[in-house]
Amino acid sequence: MAQEQSHSEGAGVLTFVERFAAELVEAGMPRMPGRVFAALIASEQGALTSAELSERLQVSPAAVSGAVRYLAQVGMIGRERDPGSRRERYRLHNDQWYETFTRRDAIIGRWEHTLRAGVEALGPGTQAGSRIEETAEFFAFLQKELHSMMDRWRDHKEQLREDKEQLRDEKDQLHEHQP
Repeated sequence: MAQEQSHSEGAGVLTFVERFAAELVEAGMPRMPGRVFAALIASEQGALTSAELSERLQVSPAAVSGAVRYLAQVGMIGRERDPGSRRERYRLHNDQWYETFTRRDAIIGRWEHTLRAGVEALGPGTQAGSRIEETAEFFAFLQKELHSMMDRWRDHKEQLREDKEQLRDEKDQLHEHQP
């Protein structure tokens, strides 16, 4: 455990955490949730307690509390109890990005529906109605492409897993035949 901690708290890892957090902030995520998410994704188990997050990020427990509340509300992390403890551990979801984009699919569908209602309210022949209709069409296109892309991702992920297994098997066979 100490080796994992020292590795996951090394200077290179901390630099990565801050850099990835800055990228998340640039994309619109609040700063502290971005830092907490980056720390979780860089942790060996993909899960840390509030105290561990506070220590790694050198921030107050209150800052961590607000960040994990935000991340849980937007569905990016889950909470679990350490067995036999009252401490909560915050964990990334399996297939984190897949889940995040899948949830966005529902939002995009609602936006498209609302925009189509806006076209009717403004009139399809008006400039505003045409502008809104094009936006609705964009979201319909995005939703269709997102479904197709997620299907391709599942296939690609399975192929990656199979390739890793094959490579591991080949390495094992090499080691068996060496004197």
